[in-house]
Amino acid sequence: MSTDAFADREKGFEAKFKLDQEQEFRAQARRNKLFGLWVAETLGKAGAEADAYAKAVVAADFKKPGHDDVIEKVHADLEATGKAIPEERLKVEYERFLTLARKQIAEEAPKG
Repeated sequence: MSTDAFADREKGFEAKFKLDQEQEFRAQARRNKLFGLWVAETLGKAGAEADAYAKAVVAADFKKPGHDDVIEKVHADLEATGKAIPEERLKVEYERFLTLARKQIAEEAPKG
């Protein structure tokens, strides 16, 4: 393989990696929003109030590394309103929404 072909292939892999990383970031942000809307519904919020809550859940993910901060936030919010959901159930739903978000992002991606 020539040096030019190798360099082109390397650039292609780098571009794919970058795209995959961007899509995963978008999927995680969407997951947080979907999860926030689900929790908002459980809390009895609707419309603009539910949207605001979902944005707060998205923002919670930036407080510390990992995603435990999101689970901790919604768990505390649910407990504070007497609508507690076990953390294990929240984690299952959180993963379910990641799967859904990844599917949505993939469907939105330009084909080609």
